[in-house]
Parts: sequence; structure tokens; C-alpha cells
Amino acid sequence: MTGVLGAPLSPRKHQILGEACTLIARDGYAAFTMRAVARASGLKLGALQYHYRTRDALLRALAAFIAHEYHEGFDAFRVDSAKSSRGLHALLDYMAVESISASLQAHRLFPQLWAMAMVEPVMQELLDEIYATYLAFIEDSLRILGVAEPRGDALLLMSMLEGLTLFVEPQRRWAADSDAVLEALHTLIEVRYGMQAGSA
Repeated sequence: MTGVLGAPLSPRKHQILGEACTLIARDGYAAFTMRAVARASGLKLGALQYHYRTRDALLRALAAFIAHEYHEGFDAFRVDSAKSSRGLHALLDYMAVESISASLQAHRLFPQLWAMAMVEPVMQELLDEIYATYLAFIEDSLRILGVAEPRGDALLLMSMLEGLTLFVEPQRRWAADSDAVLEALHTLIEVRYGMQAGSA
């Protein structure tokens, strides 16, 4: 993958940014400090600063890394879903099972990014860009189903899918109810859009 300015990302930088994601997912966004990332990466602070001189530089690189990982996973899903007749059902299964990218620990990372976005404009920009792509895909899927004004439905579906992260993903309070929630969402899609959940 490439870095913030389009240059190839070295294996060391890839490792640092992956460790930063793990740190935030595990300990919360407040744990994202230069010293903590250095420790997690097995580096001295000075060695980390050789790669990223400041926390702001590290944060911007992290945002670019997350965006790349997200888009790589979602683009692969879009290629596969183009061969399927399942549309929104396939998206629901993808979000529930793949959670964007296992490497990002998305079900734990993204709630922390939402909180981080309240105080870090670069994270707000990242999330806005990611969800704009996500929303456009849902809108396009709804247009194919004949929904003339799909924005409201698309935002509603996106909100419900993202809600899975907060309530029924692994280690959440209602994780044991995840199958029932997914079945209810599949039924909602069938009833509202006349779209069966059967295989491609």
C-alpha cells in the first residue's frame, strides 16, 4: 500500500500503523500517544520519530492506512457482489461477518474512531469519506431495486448496519442475539424491497 503522499509504505511503517490500530481498538483512542505506539511496535521513541516526527504526522498516516485497508476490503466485496443477485443481503452478510477488515479489528476500532473524530478533525474527515463511499453503494443498490429517492432508506440501512457494531458484535452485551438481529434485518429487506435472501 501507499503512504499519505502516495509513496510505498515500508514494512516497518505498515507494522507501526497496524500496532496503532490494535492499541486504539484494545485500549481506546486516549491511549494513542507516541510513547504507547512506540512500545506497542517494539521501538524506542526516537526510532518511532524517525518514521513519524510528531503525533500529528502519525495520526495522518494512520488515517490514510485505515482508509486504504477499508477501501481494499470494500472494493473486493463490490467486485464479488456485482456477480450476485443478493445485493443488500450480501452487504448485510459482509458487514456482519467481515466487519470491513479483520486486520483493523473493525468492530472494536470504529467506535473508538467515532469518539476520536470529536476531537481530531483528520479522523472526522476519514469517517466522512468512508461513510460517503458506503452510503453511495447502498443508494446505488436501492436504485437498482427501483427506489426513486433512496437517500433516506440508504441512511437508515447504514445506521442499522453500523448499530450492529455497538450492540451485537463479539464481546458486546447482546452478542448472543446477533443471529436473531441479522435475521430480522434480512426480513426487513425482503418485506420492504421484495428481495429474497436466497443465494446468488
